[in-house]
Amino acid sequence: MKPNIETQLKVLFEGYSKFVDGKYLANCSCVLIKSTPNIVIDTLTSWDDEKLLSALKEENISCDDIDYVVCTHGHSDHVGCNHLFKKAVHIVGFSISHKDCYFTEPDFHSGEEFVINRKVKVIPTPGHTLQDVSVVVDTDNGVVAVTGDLFEKFEDLEDAGIWKSAGSDSEELQEINRRKILKLADFIVPGHGPMFKVPQHFKEAD
Repeated sequence: MKPNIETQLKVLFEGYSKFVDGKYLANCSCVLIKSTPNIVIDTLTSWDDEKLLSALKEENISCDDIDYVVCTHGHSDHVGCNHLFKKAVHIVGFSISHKDCYFTEPDFHSGEEFVINRKVKVIPTPGHTLQDVSVVVDTDNGVVAVTGDLFEKFEDLEDAGIWKSAGSDSEELQEINRRKILKLADFIVPGHGPMFKVPQHFKEAD
């Protein structure tokens, strides 16, 4: 029998996007997965070093304890603090690297998945950008998908204008991968809103 892998998922910061005094403000959701190995998903903006370090300290985790950094895509509000994690393998969209060494497998372009352990995998979900990935985590409370901007926030389930107005390199692919995740996941951590439970009627839709 394979040993059980303890996996704890913590949303360190909920993403947001909003207009305030005529200015558009946005930052991404940032997620910590305590497991074997430890993983950080989406590292905020380049101005967020101190708040990310503080949040990790509260979880008794140091930057050197992080084995993988996964950025759902390469936009600046999702990759800003990658530099903190010197020992980690970095997955930024379809690109996987450690220092100056780039991995040629898996081939996300062909739909292959990157299996981190039996409970955590990275899957290609292009649409918002053509190299978007999502992290799928099997937790004790159900399957959680950390999707970046494949989903902006819960409200875009009913109002497609929300995710489309945020930018989409391929609305067709984004629609396909949104449906895929809705059927696969029990909960979704979107790019710019709180984690939400997937309504059952979306899981049952054709």
